[in-house]
Amino acid sequence: MVPILRILPIFRPESPLLPFGELAFGPDSSYIGTGSSPALHDRPPTTAPAAAMPSKTMMTIDDIRENFELLDEWDDRYRYVIELGRSLEPMPEDEHTDANKVRGCTSQVWLARQPDRGTPERPVLHFRGDSDAHIVRGLVAILLTLYAGKTAQEILDTDALALFDEFGFREHLTPQRSNGLRAMVDRIRADARENVAAA
Repeated sequence: MVPILRILPIFRPESPLLPFGELAFGPDSSYIGTGSSPALHDRPPTTAPAAAMPSKTMMTIDDIRENFELLDEWDDRYRYVIELGRSLEPMPEDEHTDANKVRGCTSQVWLARQPDRGTPERPVLHFRGDSDAHIVRGLVAILLTLYAGKTAQEILDTDALALFDEFGFREHLTPQRSNGLRAMVDRIRADARENVAAA
C-alpha cells in the first residue's frame, strides 16, 4: 500500500496530480510511460508567459524530506519526484535559451537567475528551472526548494549534494544523471559567487 503523503506543491499546479498507476520505469529508473498514456518525457517542457504565473504555495525542503521518509520503495519515490517536477513554477519560453542551458547534463536543463528579491538589507537569489526529462525536472524542483529564500552567501554555505546523498540519490541515479545534478549545483553556486563578488 502506498503511504498517504502530505503533498504540498512547490507551486500550485494547474492540472491534477498524475495517478501513480500511470507511471512506469525502465531498468535504469528512467520514466517510460505505460498503456495508452503518452510518455511524459516525450512532452515538451512546461512554459508560460511571465505575466501569467500561477499563485504560489511554497513547500519547504523539510516537507520533501518528510514525504521521502514515508516512501520505502524507490519506484514510489521516483513517482513523487516526478510530481514535484510537475509543480515547478512555469518557465517562460524566452528563458529556454542557450545562455540558460546547463552544460554537462544528458537531458536538456535550463536555469535562469531572476533579479534579487527580499529586502535591501537581505537580498535573496531566485531561480527558475526546467528540463525536458521529468525525473530531472523533479531534481530541479528539489534543488530550487533547498535554495529558496537564501542569499548568495547562504547558497554557497549550503551543501546541496549532501542533501541528495541523504535522500539516497547517489545509489539510485545513473552516473549521467549524477553528473547532471552536480552540473546544476555548480551552475547555481557560480551565479551565487558572482553575486557575492559584485556586492
